[in-house]
Amino acid sequence: MRDEAAEDDRVAAPPAHTPKPAPKRKVIDTGFIILCTLTLSAAVAVGVLKGWDRVLVHSIEGLWFVGELLPKIACGVFVASALPLVLPRETVAKWIGPDSGTRGLVCAALAGAVIPGGPMMTFPLAAGMLAAGADIAAALTCVTAWSLYGLNRTLIWELSFLPADLVGLRVLICLPFPVLVGWVARKMTA
Repeated sequence: MRDEAAEDDRVAAPPAHTPKPAPKRKVIDTGFIILCTLTLSAAVAVGVLKGWDRVLVHSIEGLWFVGELLPKIACGVFVASALPLVLPRETVAKWIGPDSGTRGLVCAALAGAVIPGGPMMTFPLAAGMLAAGADIAAALTCVTAWSLYGLNRTLIWELSFLPADLVGLRVLICLPFPVLVGWVARKMTA
C-alpha cells in the first residue's frame, strides 16, 4: 500500500528541468569578423612582402580547398539541423541535458568517441546536440572525447603507425578527461 502511494508520487511528479529553446545565432558574429580580419591582414602582409600575384595564387588555392570541403560541411550541417527534428527535445534533454548527471556526460563521451569523420561532421553535430536539448557540458564532453580518442582516428591512424600498447596507454590516460571537462563546464554554468 505504501509502495503504491510512493510509486504514484513518482509518476505524478513534474519533470525536474524543462529544456530551454535553443538561442538564435547571428549569421555574422564576432568570430566571423575576427576570422575575416585575420584573413585580410594575412593577404595584405603576403601582398606587401611577396607580391600581389602570390595573393592571387593562394586565393585560388584557398577557394579550391573551400570547394572540396563544401559538400562535407553541407552534409554535417544537414545532419546537425535534422537532429532536433528527428529526436524529441525531451528525450535528448533526459539523456544528455543539464539534469542527466554523470550518466549524461558518459553518454556524450561515448558519442564523441564513435562519431565518424572529421571536424566537418563533429562540430555541426555538437551544435545539433545543443539545438536538440543537450547542455553545453554534454557538447563539450562530446567534442573533447572526439578530440582525444575518436575511434575512427585511433583505429585507422594511430594503430597504423604506433605500437598498440602506446595507443592503449594514451587512450587509457585520456579516458576520464572528457567527462571531467563536462563536469567543470556544468559547475561553471550552473
